[in-house]
Amino acid sequence: MPNNYRLAKVSSLLKKEITLILQNDLENDLIRDHFVNISKIDLSGDLQHCKIYITSTAQEKVRKEIVANLNNAKSSIRHILGKRIEMRRVPEIIFKDDVVIDKGLSVLKLLDELKNQNQNNNFEEKDANS
Repeated sequence: MPNNYRLAKVSSLLKKEITLILQNDLENDLIRDHFVNISKIDLSGDLQHCKIYITSTAQEKVRKEIVANLNNAKSSIRHILGKRIEMRRVPEIIFKDDVVIDKGLSVLKLLDELKNQNQNNNFEEKDANS
């Protein structure tokens, strides 16, 4: 069974180095023009596969394009990682769009709408009773 401390340490290292690669080494205007952030890294227990979840301030269509561009560049990202970090084998990388933040924001928006409706109903009831 793999050591959770080791997984956390390798995930942290990968996140740091891939963030630096995205900021400095990639020659992709789409990635440079939009704020791209790594929100989460899922690393398999054998350190062979890595899912990297990306968030961005861009619209959904542009985010999907950014993820597609990152997946097209994953071999060069892996190559750069291999030069920077000392691992027996650099994990296979898959980039994914992290929609958790969008879902959370939509839930908060719905809660605000319900709160406003509830306040409006309370004001209407008070006016009717007066």
